Amino acid sequence: MCRNIQKLYNVDPAATEREVRDAALQYVRKVSGFTKPSQANEAAFERAVEAVAAASSELLAELVTSAPPRDREREAARRREAAARRYGAAA
Repeated sequence: MCRNIQKLYNVDPAATEREVRDAALQYVRKVSGFTKPSQANEAAFERAVEAVAAASSELLAELVTSAPPRDREREAARRREAAARRYGAAA
């Protein structure tokens, strides 16, 4: 799966529509192999992005948990640390 797609469920503050759409766009890009589709495929590509975003929004709205929400800043710091370990510190 795409490493760039962030977990959008149970975060504080909650995921925005833009974040859900961005995740959907990354997913459709990965599945299709297109970063930017041709004009012939653009309509199908956009429909797929909108469908994935709608399904993702519906899923996020219906999920329930008793766990406390994760702090976005703490999660971002954790991802930066993991990237530094994985790729080494930038000079």
